[in-house]
Amino acid sequence: MGGCSVLGRIWGVWRRRPGVRAVPKAPGFGTEAGHRLRPRGSSKRSRPLGGQPFPGLLQLENLSREELVDVLRAAVVDQKGKPGELTLFSVLPELSQSLGLGDQELQVVQASGKETSGLVLLSSCPQTASRLQKFFIHSRRAQRPTATYCAVTDGIPATSEGKIQAALKLEHVDGVDLVIPVKSPSRKDFQEGVKRTLSHFRVVAMGSGCALVQLQPLTVFPSQLQVHMVLQLCPVLGDHTYSARVGTVLGQRFLLPAESTKPQRQVLDEALLRRLCLTPSQAAQLPLHLHLHCLHLPGMRPGEAPMKLLAPLPSYFSRTLQCLGLHQQ
Repeated sequence: MGGCSVLGRIWGVWRRRPGVRAVPKAPGFGTEAGHRLRPRGSSKRSRPLGGQPFPGLLQLENLSREELVDVLRAAVVDQKGKPGELTLFSVLPELSQSLGLGDQELQVVQASGKETSGLVLLSSCPQTASRLQKFFIHSRRAQRPTATYCAVTDGIPATSEGKIQAALKLEHVDGVDLVIPVKSPSRKDFQEGVKRTLSHFRVVAMGSGCALVQLQPLTVFPSQLQVHMVLQLCPVLGDHTYSARVGTVLGQRFLLPAESTKPQRQVLDEALLRRLCLTPSQAAQLPLHLHLHCLHLPGMRPGEAPMKLLAPLPSYFSRTLQCLGLHQQ
């Protein structure tokens, strides 16, 4: 499979550990498997500032285009084939040149939301990109998960594992695109953009009123995993868009109407703030604790065994787990 590159999200920078092998079993978050990625040595421009409460978090507003290209080039963990707003997409031409790909254009094959850490899959080969996209589409139709995320949630799901199903639509509200659940959607609703969504979840660890949850989306929709966890009354830690939809009265959680609940900074109770060693103002800047940990890919060539790519957790994510006593299995 030529012309394929994999990199960590800009929140955490990773590089390849030599060697590729087939992995017959689904590993836990911390086990060795497939292409295992490990932290790369930090440069001066990517080193967290002293006293920063979220180590490993890179802030785009502090980077120039050249510096972002440097970060992305350093984050490439595997490269097969020939060696306006500041976004990953906007610097792909510079990144392609920096990787020595000449006139070959990089395109994003697989990526998650802009606030999510973890893996991003790029390709400079149209045939490879097409093959991978067909693989992902076929896997979704067969309801075989190809991506595994890990999340820290404020709250613990009522069951240790299960499925989350919801009809969702995207609405433009006050200048912001928001995902809204739709109850009992009609045929007309589906014709107008409502989509049935499905995710698997499994609670890996619990502590301090929070949980470490493994999430596997079986459909693709913006902010699907965040909204699904809100529907479980357990918003993802650092979700400053949808967590306001979960209200509390006398210690009991309930859903507020999504249509009339505006996004706001996530509010954490005092006990949780103490466990996280954060002030309320720091908590208002808490990054989203949703990480694309693993991607399943087909073999490099027809007949070869499938492979997995793993990205370790960003340091701020690991710090949160330590503070909450959530131990990875």
